[in-house]
Order: sequence, then C-alpha cells, then structure tokens
Amino acid sequence: MKCQYCEKPATFHITELTEPNGPQVMHLCEEHARGFLQKDSSSPAVSVAGALAKQLNLGQTKKELAELDQKECPVCGISFFEFRNTGRLGCPYDYTHFESDLEPLLTNIHDSLEHCGKKPRRAAASADSQATMIQLRREMEEAVEREDYERASEIRDELKQIEDASSKDTSAKDVNPADTGGTDTSGTESGDAS
Repeated sequence: MKCQYCEKPATFHITELTEPNGPQVMHLCEEHARGFLQKDSSSPAVSVAGALAKQLNLGQTKKELAELDQKECPVCGISFFEFRNTGRLGCPYDYTHFESDLEPLLTNIHDSLEHCGKKPRRAAASADSQATMIQLRREMEEAVEREDYERASEIRDELKQIEDASSKDTSAKDVNPADTGGTDTSGTESGDAS
C-alpha cells in the first residue's frame, strides 16, 4: 500500500476515532507520519501520536539498520531484512537468534514479552527439535546438490528418527487416562473367562 501523499510505501496506518462521522484511516510513509504526528493539535489523538512519534525517534541509524539487515539465522537462513519486509520469521530459532532485536518490537506491539492467551492442546514439537529438523533438512538439500547421496540418506534417517520420537511424545500426551481403564468394549465383563 502506498502513502496517501506520495509514492513511497505506507509503513504507518493510523486510525483516528475523533471524527463525528466515523473513524478516519490514514496510510502514511515514515516522513509524512512524522509530520502528522508532530503537528500541534488539541485533539485526543495527540497522546497516541506522541507515543508513535517517540517510537519513530527510537529507530536505528541507517548504518545500524544496514548491519542488522545483514544478520542471518544460522538454521533457516532468513535475514532480518527479509523479516522486516515480510513480517514473518523463518523458524522457531529466529526468536532466539534475533531476540535482542525483536524484544523492543514485541513490547511495543503486545506490551509484554510473554504469551498470555490460548495455547494448543496438543503440544507441538519443541523449538529445539524443530530447529534441528530445519537445519537437517537444509544439510540434506546441500548434500543432494553436492551429489553426496550417502550423507543425504543418513540425514534422512536422522530426520525420520526425530519425527518418530516427536510423534510418539504427542500421541502419549493425547491418551486420556479415563479411556485406558474401566469398561471392556467387547460386551463381556472384564475378568470373565469363556
């Protein structure tokens, strides 16, 4: 989406709820957002605008941002530049690798660094095992490209073992203790011998 005032990409999307005829949505580039947020106004949006303006001033210099953009995850290979452009990380290890860079962003967006909502009933594979599996898949692809098929098959077997172990862990957690004991479904009472 482009800025309402120029051809640059809109990086700020501001909704003002002070208009009597409904909310006013603005899509602005950083330059126009600064101008909008710094204008003197007596509207209640000034406090929100002040917070956003403060966020703009906390940004890194171009040199720092260029260095940060070059930072890559050793597991999935995503760069911080790719994350900034897509808004998506490549693997669970990215949260660890980019931790210091993501903390201010998460605090700003969620006002917290800890999840405080619903969680899936079935536990997914741990972040460490997922990161290991991603790394192994990457190594397997590289081995195939080098035509080192023996190493690729070893990695494939290793991946299968990890996947089997994680599926056993989740299936063991899904068993309901009430389902394992008690009633016999064959129609005969337990303990009867025919």
